[in-house]
Amino acid sequence: MATEQIAIISDVHGNLTALETVLADIASRGVGRIVNLGDDVGKGPRGSAVVDRTEQVCEVNVRGNWDDFLPQIPDDGAAELVWWRDELRPDQRERIRRRPLSHDLQLSGRRVRLFHASAASVHVRVHVDHTREEFAGMFAATELTGPGPAPDVVGYGDVHAAYQRTRRGRTLFNAGSVGNALDEPSASYAILEGVPGPDPAPFGLQVVRLPYDIDAELAATRDAGMPQYSAWEQELRTAVYRALTP
Repeated sequence: MATEQIAIISDVHGNLTALETVLADIASRGVGRIVNLGDDVGKGPRGSAVVDRTEQVCEVNVRGNWDDFLPQIPDDGAAELVWWRDELRPDQRERIRRRPLSHDLQLSGRRVRLFHASAASVHVRVHVDHTREEFAGMFAATELTGPGPAPDVVGYGDVHAAYQRTRRGRTLFNAGSVGNALDEPSASYAILEGVPGPDPAPFGLQVVRLPYDIDAELAATRDAGMPQYSAWEQELRTAVYRALTP
């Protein structure tokens, strides 16, 4: 059976310019399947357009932490959160809150589990520099993942930094961030390659990093009148999280 490629994207955060750059690259490689690990919205200016686009092109859209909490922000919440909430249509707010929390598939005999942040919760973060206990917890069966066979490969997003770790036959990887990378100022996503199904076969995992037009995205941000422009510009240009700078 022929091998197949699956693109794994995550954390677009309203950055439509970066998303379109990534989608063009995916198409140029002939990758026919895309799974989105969530956080389409918040931080950037065009969450509504991003939600429409990911629902158009992705076979699965997993719920991120921003997708989970942003639709529930009250009218008297922080001004920037209300802005990002109201940038979404009411139907979009409802749909992203109903997205699944986890998705499993089989590729080259490996069970692959995909979610946004961790097996514990969409709001529990596991950083690049994690403990052995945190690593093991990513492969656990929980209320979020549901029962079933333990995965051999786990992929997630949330921390906006791409990496891969293999330990005792289990591989943990992060797809990085399409729209708000915090490891280098580029768009990133992952590609899984293998033969669909339970039989052992060659398996591949790679991270793709792409330059995109940051100036164009910042122009769209200014045109939209989005709050927290300076912090957003800093993160896009430097890939340094806003809370880490003096």
